[in-house]
Amino acid sequence: MEYTTLGSTGMEVSSLCLGCMSFGSSEWQPWVLDEEESREIIERAIDLGINFFDTANVYSSGKSEEILGNVLAEYDRDEQVVATKAFLPPEEDPHPNATGLSRKTIEQELANSLDRLGMETVDLYQIHRWDYETPIEETLRALDDAVRRGQTRYIGASSMWTYQFADALHTSDRLDLERFATMQNHYNLVYREEEREMLPFCEREGIGVMPWSPLAGGYLTRPHDELDATTRGETDKYIDRLPYRDGGGPAVNERVAELAADHGVTMAQIALAWLLHKEWVTTPIVGTTSVEHLEDAVEALEIDLSDSDIEYLEEPYEPLPVAGHE
Repeated sequence: MEYTTLGSTGMEVSSLCLGCMSFGSSEWQPWVLDEEESREIIERAIDLGINFFDTANVYSSGKSEEILGNVLAEYDRDEQVVATKAFLPPEEDPHPNATGLSRKTIEQELANSLDRLGMETVDLYQIHRWDYETPIEETLRALDDAVRRGQTRYIGASSMWTYQFADALHTSDRLDLERFATMQNHYNLVYREEEREMLPFCEREGIGVMPWSPLAGGYLTRPHDELDATTRGETDKYIDRLPYRDGGGPAVNERVAELAADHGVTMAQIALAWLLHKEWVTTPIVGTTSVEHLEDAVEALEIDLSDSDIEYLEEPYEPLPVAGHE
């Protein structure tokens, strides 16, 4: 495993972050693993040197946090970096103040997440989306207080417009509040709109970048006409709302398959290797439902793509509507 510094925090994290959306309960989504299968993957991730884990209060209505906390309790907590999120309401308790980024929601959801994780402090607490109903000053003051109370060490943001992120950072600087240290945004070979503004801005501001959906929800792991062959591809309707099949997506998919065959590796490994070659990417968030796919992801760290390989993969891309902020 390789390690890198998460933005300007000084905190060292593995070059792959294990996304925990697929851990929890199959009652939440058919492709989600229950506790026993989830535990096997988390334990193998630790064996492979992964020390960074990303979850959220909304994943399986908190069950993901519970499982992650149960497993990590058996290891040295000091060696692990744990991130979770708030904004979306857990489906089992969708009362009005379970959603959004008001002080009430942040304080109660952070307390609930810590309880489920079995931790006094989470390393990174992120806003899952932008809250158009709550002034950013209110949100930042609540997050700053959480840092001062010792409930979280750092704060982070997720998919939003660059002007919103710039406003948030400026507000923190103006009011002397804790600054967002990370950006978890939508970025992969078939969705590169973040290259226009967000990624250069993060690079300039020293923000750690943790792309979600680095494999485009499975679209970059198999030939494009086989996506629906998996349980997730068949049942996860959110993927259908993302523009992976539009523009140059199919052509990019075919070139990933071609290069994978040339290198003797999987399509997923080529797609991850491309991300890992991008200097503005700190650590992609990789979700998986099998130990085999997890091991493949770690092996992608060893793949060396030439400049011509990267150019070949990128060439068919066409501009797309912004997606993933909702």
